[in-house]
Amino acid sequence: MGLRIFLALIGFTFVLLSPAILGYNVIEVESWCKKTPNPGPCEYFLSHNPTNTPITKESDFLKISTDLALQRAMHAQVKTYSLGTKCRNEHEKAAWEDCLELYEATIQWLNQTTTSKCTKYDSQTWLSTALTNLETCRTGFMELGVPDYVLPLMSNNVSKLISNTLAMNHVPYEEPSYKGGFPTWVRPGDRKLLQATSPTAQANIVVAKDGSGNFMTIKDAVEAASKRSGTGRFIIYIKAGVYHENIEVGKGLKNLMFVGDGIGKTIVTGSKSVGGGATTFRSATVAVVGEGFIGRDMTFRNTAGPQNHQAVALRSGADLSVFYKCSFEGYQDTLYVHSQRQFYRECDIYGTVDFIFGNAAVVLQNCNIFARNPPNRTNTLTAQGRTDPNQNTGISIHNSRVTATPELSAVQSSVRTYLGRPWKQYSRTVFMQTFLDSLINPAGWMEWSGNFALDTLYYGEYMNTGPGSSTASRVSWKGYRVITSATEASQFTVGSFIAGGSWLPGTNVPFTAGL
Repeated sequence: MGLRIFLALIGFTFVLLSPAILGYNVIEVESWCKKTPNPGPCEYFLSHNPTNTPITKESDFLKISTDLALQRAMHAQVKTYSLGTKCRNEHEKAAWEDCLELYEATIQWLNQTTTSKCTKYDSQTWLSTALTNLETCRTGFMELGVPDYVLPLMSNNVSKLISNTLAMNHVPYEEPSYKGGFPTWVRPGDRKLLQATSPTAQANIVVAKDGSGNFMTIKDAVEAASKRSGTGRFIIYIKAGVYHENIEVGKGLKNLMFVGDGIGKTIVTGSKSVGGGATTFRSATVAVVGEGFIGRDMTFRNTAGPQNHQAVALRSGADLSVFYKCSFEGYQDTLYVHSQRQFYRECDIYGTVDFIFGNAAVVLQNCNIFARNPPNRTNTLTAQGRTDPNQNTGISIHNSRVTATPELSAVQSSVRTYLGRPWKQYSRTVFMQTFLDSLINPAGWMEWSGNFALDTLYYGEYMNTGPGSSTASRVSWKGYRVITSATEASQFTVGSFIAGGSWLPGTNVPFTAGL
């Protein structure tokens, strides 16, 4: 039955995208498409668009452009599905399987942008995520060393069409509406629950390795949560213990909360890695994409070790997600802030190479960032992945501390530690009012590869303190700046950068909205 439905959808998609029906005349198409960064695919697909909806204003063009990106993503998903039989080895299959999930998520976010009564800021977030998903799909093939066969067969214009919608949708941020100090999407029952002083007392399910709870594994608890009715806040209390598991909280699991007994007491640990044959995306010990996820008082760990390269402890692609008093432990690529809006408060992050990375709009506030002793004598704290100048993404580290672990302190003079390097063309990272210890190299920042992205990145430092905070010998790249204006710095605060005032009050996690 499922196969017949899938085949019917394939047929529907191809009918929907049939190039036989012309949509707009050449002059009209050229006039609108020249306003976008990628006029070529815009002109081609609009000229072959099956709808004849008139374009009288920019909002019409934005809607049609988003619909077009969605249609082409659906077409690309069908094509990607058909390529499974062409995978020649386990590495190609692993990367291909990531792409299936990522295309499904891309379609979800594009569809939500076209059908939801959302703000322009919501739309920009979800469009940014859709673009990030496609970049992640490509990355998997490259990092596993198999970009030559299946990946070229996936070639399409979906990324360019999404970039066009990002450019057209780009608007100033507007503060969302509130009700009783909480965002309007938080129901009254949730507000009462989230104001509770002891979330463990409110737990719906208890996990305990000694058998004293409802389940002995986190995975079983998540499975039980997936069968609940409704989407209200659902709390899983995970008692102290070491849980050797790989956990995925899917997009259908909204408003899930993990509560442990504290950092170093409740520990979930895994060892998947790129060195072990997984993609970075799939290496995560815990991966969450369900909207509104909260993690509190626990440790997320990946024990693959530095010799296995990329090995993620936590990957979050959960919109409006919060992590409070948590620890993230690994080496390369520890904390994968993949996409969407995220907030981290009073957390500890350990790693060596690019260990806070991804393309979310994320603020880390009052956190401890610990650099470890790296095998290649070089540490990079961040690697931000913005690929489009209109994505509303970046890493903001505010009122935090950057220090060396004891094993790094012992050899610190022989190790170079940098604040970050540009993973992608428009990489954007700021450190604000943060203590930088003496481990930070005077140059501050490191190149990724030659002159790549040095003119297009945005790296900023604002009122940092400590022996590593001097900007006197910092890099002279066009994209780097010492921020002297509070107005410019405030763009990267919780209130502005992730619209935290509209949703963080509902999490009962303390935060500072401004500088």
